[in-house]
Amino acid sequence: MSNAPDQFPQSILKDLDWQEDSDREFKLAEGGCPKSLWSTYSAMANTDGGTILLGVNDHGQPVGLADPAKVQKELWDMVNNPQKVSTNVLRNDDVVRVDAGGGRPIIAVRVRRAGRRERPVYTGTNPLTGTYRRNFEGDYRCTEDEVGRMLADRSTQPADSQILTGFSMADLDTASLQQYRQRFASMKPTHPWLDKSETEFLRSLGAWRTDRASGEEGLTLAGLLAFGKDGPIRDAVPEYHIDYREVDTSNVEARWTDRITADGTWEPNLFQFFSRVIQRLSADLKLPFELGDDLFRQGETIVHVAIREALVNALIHADYRGQGGVLIEKRADRLVFSNPGSLLLSVEQILKGGLSECRNKSLQTIFFLMGAAEKAGSGIDKIRKGWQSQHWFYPSIQEQWQPDRVKLDLPMVSLLPAESTTRLERLFGPPFKTLNEHEVHALVLADLESEVTNSRLRQMTDQHAFDLTKMLQGLVSRGFLAQLGQGRWTRYRLSKSTDDSSHSEDDSSHNGKDLSHKTWDSSQMLHELPEADKAGLEAIGQPSRASGRLSPEKTRKIIHKLCQGRYLTAAHLAELMGRSAASLRARFLKAMVDQGSLRLQHPDKPNRPDQAYTATEVEPDHAD
Repeated sequence: MSNAPDQFPQSILKDLDWQEDSDREFKLAEGGCPKSLWSTYSAMANTDGGTILLGVNDHGQPVGLADPAKVQKELWDMVNNPQKVSTNVLRNDDVVRVDAGGGRPIIAVRVRRAGRRERPVYTGTNPLTGTYRRNFEGDYRCTEDEVGRMLADRSTQPADSQILTGFSMADLDTASLQQYRQRFASMKPTHPWLDKSETEFLRSLGAWRTDRASGEEGLTLAGLLAFGKDGPIRDAVPEYHIDYREVDTSNVEARWTDRITADGTWEPNLFQFFSRVIQRLSADLKLPFELGDDLFRQGETIVHVAIREALVNALIHADYRGQGGVLIEKRADRLVFSNPGSLLLSVEQILKGGLSECRNKSLQTIFFLMGAAEKAGSGIDKIRKGWQSQHWFYPSIQEQWQPDRVKLDLPMVSLLPAESTTRLERLFGPPFKTLNEHEVHALVLADLESEVTNSRLRQMTDQHAFDLTKMLQGLVSRGFLAQLGQGRWTRYRLSKSTDDSSHSEDDSSHNGKDLSHKTWDSSQMLHELPEADKAGLEAIGQPSRASGRLSPEKTRKIIHKLCQGRYLTAAHLAELMGRSAASLRARFLKAMVDQGSLRLQHPDKPNRPDQAYTATEVEPDHAD
């Protein structure tokens, strides 16, 4: 076959019109379906899907199958055997025999992301021991907590419809409920629910419920979260945390300049949090806007609608028993909405719109009836249209594991900012002028966000994934980008650094022993650290190097201890801990920054390749 090994899977997936940059796994399958196939199947189905190529060696070279019909039948027999795997997520057109040259075909298996009602997909008969997910380092067995959350999400009963035993109307904040009814009346002045008693009004909202099977009646989790008092909310959901921060990136020492969180001065239920935060998010925007009595009706632009949708989405989709709580950050150049829990739809399905899956349906109703939420799956469309109206960079949706979190990033940065294009022109010279619009956007994205991926570009264009990869690889071959990783983990960075001043090796301020003020380029490694510090750091990282299966809690503690009194890059931490730098960033570093246990050395450019981290006084397991 004429294709090079790294081009082979791409050409196959292009011919099949499958998503080219999905996670890929190669299996020889010489003796039939290998045992490892099913943990990979489980991991892909529980993460973002992927493609398994049977008859291909570990280097991506097609070897072929001597008896493909036998392997194909064995595959279908086993995937439909509940003793082997819990759920069949394959359709007929997901298993295809492909001529790879040499007379011996291979089999391509497309594993789709399982729906919320199908997860967890597990091997064998025990979900606690047979459930897998995928990360940068490959398949990993899910913890009991992760499996429990997937099982909870597949329930037909929404998470917030639970009747709370031992709770009553006395646990609600009367002022919050009255204010909500006033807002409701301003939106729907003739609505028949306005004549109902408080209990019946709450029942209509889903905040009070009667279980028909047991006869139990009482306040629901939705009612308590929306209108409850601080103490009762924490009694019912000890992990509950809501936090709004305004971050001044020009002040490295300050973690935030303004903050709204539970501090004992107000009742931190979701209605009150929304009422306070929506005003802060909308303030300072250089757009015509007049705030009405109902907080969002008069004279609002589609940008304000987008911001409101983003805030409500974080509140109604959150898993309030997950880690980290709801965190909203307002920065000079972006708004960031982060909530615990996994996505109930894939990113691709969310971006297409039209589908709606909500973890907390009663909360969705409560916000919908006051005009602050959509039920038709159009929320993401409103967000994207708002950002498009200002020619800002498209929003990005990111999902992370361990702990499960979803982050929506709304950059308030021009698609072609003059500062970035000027920097790129200076960096690459006349060849930069030869690039087309999509290529320029890719380089600008790599400059502003430190890297660019196929999936990120697909959020900004309607081009096919294969065509985007072809474009990105063309930029690599011409020296504009450098490629890192393979498959779904492939990312691209500028081949040259745009930082022309802050990392000069001749800077005398970098010659001292004070590690807390030293910056290292990402290409520099531990041999450049003082020997005394290097020895001590290696001792701290030893437990991680000795065991590849440390718990997330122990891993966070090691990272925190390594970063005490100094700034270390992900590359340094990876070498000290024997881990992948990309995995540390994705699974730990970003979350620890969000939780406040780590601080960035360059907060104005959080994604720059040489970003360094230092520990704060906040312990990682108790970060607020």
